[in-house]
Amino acid sequence: MSRDIYQEPLVSRYTSLAMQQLFSEKTKFTLWRKCWLALAEAQHEMGLTDIVTAEMLDEMRANIENIDYEVAAKKEKEIRHDVMAHVFEFGLRCPKAAGIIHLGATSQFVVCNSDLIVQKKAMHLVRASLLQVIKNLASFCEKHKSLATLGFTHYQPAQPTTVGKRNTLYLQDLVMDLEYIDNYLRQVKARGAKGTVGTQATFLELFKGDHDTVRKLDQLVAEKLGFEETFHVTGQTYTRKLDMKLAETLAGIGATAHKFAVDLRLLSNLKVQEEPFEKNQTGSSAMAYKRNPMRCERMTGLARKLMNLPQNFAATYANQWFERTLDDSAIRRMDIPQAFLLTDAILKLFVNITSDMVVFPSQINKYLETELPFMATEKILMDAVGKGKSRQEMHEVVKEHSLAAGKRVKEQGKENDLLERLAEDDRIPFSAVELKAMISDYSQFTGRAKEQTEEFLCEVISPLLAANAHSMMEIDSTLAV
Repeated sequence: MSRDIYQEPLVSRYTSLAMQQLFSEKTKFTLWRKCWLALAEAQHEMGLTDIVTAEMLDEMRANIENIDYEVAAKKEKEIRHDVMAHVFEFGLRCPKAAGIIHLGATSQFVVCNSDLIVQKKAMHLVRASLLQVIKNLASFCEKHKSLATLGFTHYQPAQPTTVGKRNTLYLQDLVMDLEYIDNYLRQVKARGAKGTVGTQATFLELFKGDHDTVRKLDQLVAEKLGFEETFHVTGQTYTRKLDMKLAETLAGIGATAHKFAVDLRLLSNLKVQEEPFEKNQTGSSAMAYKRNPMRCERMTGLARKLMNLPQNFAATYANQWFERTLDDSAIRRMDIPQAFLLTDAILKLFVNITSDMVVFPSQINKYLETELPFMATEKILMDAVGKGKSRQEMHEVVKEHSLAAGKRVKEQGKENDLLERLAEDDRIPFSAVELKAMISDYSQFTGRAKEQTEEFLCEVISPLLAANAHSMMEIDSTLAV
């Protein structure tokens, strides 16, 4: 690695080798050659045996990965055209086939088709990582499905939920992200062999006006490139609307990760739940005691960038005048790889964090004990009415003491003494022991949180993971320093 020039942090620090390789020059230019070979094979099989011979095809097959990058770069500098530079270089490797390489095609035949192949493969990598996060988080939810914890609305204490139930909220969003991925994958088709502006005029000329053969050529090329279908119609490129959907799908994963990471950062501040903290990890250079949520902070930053990319894709799509303009080229070279690399980096963090999150039940109980007396007031009112008291009178008494206890907590920094105040008031028909017993069982305040968690895991997550067992893979979640 050169230390004299800028290095992309997504590559040097954050992302997996598998994703990096998909967007490498080797992958791109090898795929270009595979596209040229697929076209030549299809032309041969559809009857152009006198023009495209078996010998030419053998020569092309033998040189798919035999690329002289320096020769291609030198030629591109001379002619200012990357595709034709590689047509030239491939021709040097395949002198017998040189005259038929790229026959009837436009540059976007190789660019679009190879881009779609890479994006499809990259999305499957994203999908596998997302499934691993879902699996990790499902285990966490199962483990903590009964652990009562303080709920928050407006980041203010609210009715209790359970740690497991809270995390099913992220799980549900991840399942939605998975569905959006699958919807995107259903929309990905080959550009196929459509010619210069998408009319297939050059191929129609090659096949002497035979429309059926040209249609079959288009489909055959797509199948050879690993697609079941081609786009029915294109301009010079496949529609950049698909790129918009790509960006929106990946940005959605970024948004889910961002919400999860910010919530965990807030919980970390409360010392309730934390990301994994390694034995020799340093939280702060100055404050040795700190356990900063560094992974979640990194995930937040990466997600922020990913969530802002869709506007670029929308602008690019909207500015493709008529059959095509070239202002899509430079930005797509940057934004499509970045969108996938950002998603890859985020999911690598997500897998790592969810594999070993830490929960602190004693701290959770401390917050519950502090806030539950306020939340138990409705139960106290109802039980008092059951003993013959007026609800309106009891409401005023409870309100009076609740405000006083709240003032004590906020202004004096002292513990919540609401139950003691109520027990000392003769108008309240309960002793201190009875009042404390009302809040001793936290589960009575969590409603169906445990049951909802169990039902969601059983009815949604388990079947989903079982159905996708074949596409699960071991995800390397090793993080950069």
